[in-house]
Amino acid sequence: MWVITVYLGESIKMFEFEDEKEAKELIRKIKGHKILSHIVYYNDQFIEAVS
Repeated sequence: MWVITVYLGESIKMFEFEDEKEAKELIRKIKGHKILSHIVYYNDQFIEAVS
């Protein structure tokens, strides 16, 4: 899961995405201070390749 956290003025918004590509496409369009986070749960049933 990927999460974009946006700080704009006094508001905070969070957006969740299933894949990195979708999150990175949207982060370019959002105004404000942004943080892109990759959320990995210890009990996930798969292994991701690290690039």
